Amino acid sequence: MTVSSPVLQPHHQPCIAAIDGGGTKTLLAVLGRDGSLGPVLRGKGSNPFDQTDWQEVLQSLLGQLPSTTAALSLGLAGYEETRVLGREQMEVVGSAFAGPFSICSDVEMACTGAFAGAAGVLVLSGTGSVAWATDGRGGQVKIGGWGGLFGDEGSGFWIGRQALALLTALLDGRNQADHAFFAPFATAMGLPTEKEACGTALLEWYGTLRHPRASVAALARIVSDLAEDGLEPARRLMREAAGHLCAHIEAAQRHFPETSLPWSYAGGTFQSRFLGEGVAVRHGAPVSPRLPPVGGGLLSAARLAGWDVDDAWIERVSVALRDAGLTS
Repeated sequence: MTVSSPVLQPHHQPCIAAIDGGGTKTLLAVLGRDGSLGPVLRGKGSNPFDQTDWQEVLQSLLGQLPSTTAALSLGLAGYEETRVLGREQMEVVGSAFAGPFSICSDVEMACTGAFAGAAGVLVLSGTGSVAWATDGRGGQVKIGGWGGLFGDEGSGFWIGRQALALLTALLDGRNQADHAFFAPFATAMGLPTEKEACGTALLEWYGTLRHPRASVAALARIVSDLAEDGLEPARRLMREAAGHLCAHIEAAQRHFPETSLPWSYAGGTFQSRFLGEGVAVRHGAPVSPRLPPVGGGLLSAARLAGWDVDDAWIERVSVALRDAGLTS
C-alpha cells in the first residue's frame, strides 16, 4: 500500500475524516468537501487487546486532523468488546477532537463501506476474523470476533498458528505425513532446516517477538504462497481456513433467513487468492466492496456532517481511494 507524506497539509475548506484501526495498522483518511482526498496517514495497529500503546497511536493520528474537520468516524478493533475499553476509546477521541464523531467496530465500518447500507455479510479476515451482517433494514449481527484465545478461526493468526503447530509436530515426530511442508516453511521463516537447530531458532524467534499475534498472523502469507505453489499441507490449511470463514457466512444467513445476503470481504488475509476462491466454492463469487473499510468511515462521517450522499458521491470517493491505493 502506498501511503503519502506523514504530515497532513492544512485544509482551508470543510472536510471530514475517518480512522480505520485494526490489529496490524491504523489508517487516517481526510476528504474535502470538493471530493478531494487529503493525505492518508498510516500508524501501527491500535487494537487494545494486541497493542499496549494503542492510545498513543490514536492520539498521534488525531493530533494531525485539519482544524476544518466537520465530522469524524472511527472503526476501531476491540470497540465495545468490554465496557471499560469502549469507554477508554471514547475518552481518547473525545479529548483530542471537539467536533461530532462516531465510533463503531472496525468490521461494522468495513460492512458499511462494502454495501453502502444495503443487505449483505462482510467477512473480515486479518490478524483476527469476524463477520458483520445487515439486512438493509436496520437489523445487524456480529459473528465471530472472539479473539485468539476463543476463536479467530480462518484469520491470519489462526493460519499462522496452525502452521507453527504443524512445524513443531514435524520437528518432534508427531506428524509423519507432511514432511513436504517442513523445509519450505522453515526456509521462508528464515529458520535452519536441520531439525534440532530449527527448534532452537524457532523458540528464539518467538522469544524476541514484540507483538506475537501480529507476527504469527504475518506467517499466513507464507502459507498462502506455498499453497499457490501447490504444496498440499499448505493447501489443506488454507482450505480449512476458508471453511471456517464459510461458517461465519452461514451463521449470519441463519439470523436473517428471509433476506438474501451477498458476501464481501476485507482484511489482509483475503489477499490470498486461494482463500477467496475457497469461500467462493461454497457461497459464490463475492461482491466487490463499493468502498474499502476506511471509505465506510468517510461515508458515515459525511452523513454525520450533513453532506449530501448519493451513488455519484460514493463512486467519486471510491475512485479517489482506489487511486490512493486504498482498496480491499
